[in-house]
Amino acid sequence: MRARELWALLAWQDIKQRYRRSSLGPLWITVGMAVTALALGVVNSALFGTSISTLLPSITTGLILWNFMNGCIVEGSETFIANEGMIKQLPAPVSVYALRTVWRQALYLAHNLVVYVLVLAIFFGKLSHPYRLVDKEYALLHPGLGWGMLLAVPALILVLLNGAWVVLLFGVVSTRFRDIPPVIQSFITMLFYATPIMWSMDQVRAMNQASHEGFGSIAVNLLQLNPVYHFVEIVRAPLVGQQQSWTHWLVAGVVTVVGWSLAMLVLRNYRARVAYWV
Repeated sequence: MRARELWALLAWQDIKQRYRRSSLGPLWITVGMAVTALALGVVNSALFGTSISTLLPSITTGLILWNFMNGCIVEGSETFIANEGMIKQLPAPVSVYALRTVWRQALYLAHNLVVYVLVLAIFFGKLSHPYRLVDKEYALLHPGLGWGMLLAVPALILVLLNGAWVVLLFGVVSTRFRDIPPVIQSFITMLFYATPIMWSMDQVRAMNQASHEGFGSIAVNLLQLNPVYHFVEIVRAPLVGQQQSWTHWLVAGVVTVVGWSLAMLVLRNYRARVAYWV
């Protein structure tokens, strides 16, 4: 069996095993995402006084992307540890086990995109025209859905490429230093709240305009240091018709090049030792 067939088969078997003997099977992935997105959309819409017709699509898309990135980071850090038995018995490249994790997360992503399609169908009338996420005259006016949606395709490909180097790099390092996975588990929650998933940058800017204390400007500047924020934006903005800065693409491109360079360097020097470290 070729390596590509192996990691694709293993990833699909992971999903089948997880939902074995359940009534809906892998559709539980979609149901879980739909319930979570709806709950967060309703609560945040009430808390911030924002229209659910524009906030829910933004939250849904952000959650879908976050789940993929979170899976690559958390499960990626344990990808070789979890495959200890196969690594010691099966003569396959270590990339097979990394791609198994990435492809599994990509399949979850594909299931979750069904929720986005449903939300888009419901709120297309609102999203297809210019709109504001925050009901203030000075708030940013987004252009609405258009041909710019096509930018989501290369953006998703870029996100998948970055998921691969994250799993490879974190997987090798975590195999050598077993304290890394718990550290990542602790850090990932903070990263979630520091990324505009349940909230939006428009809300931060509106707070800044209303208070005149400069808090929003500081928050915006700090967020530029969060690479996950940029990857979320390059996909979410075209999918929900929001304005997008090309800075997000620039940062995403730089992170991709640097990340793959580090991953290749680590693999070249240490992939032969993975079997001994596990």
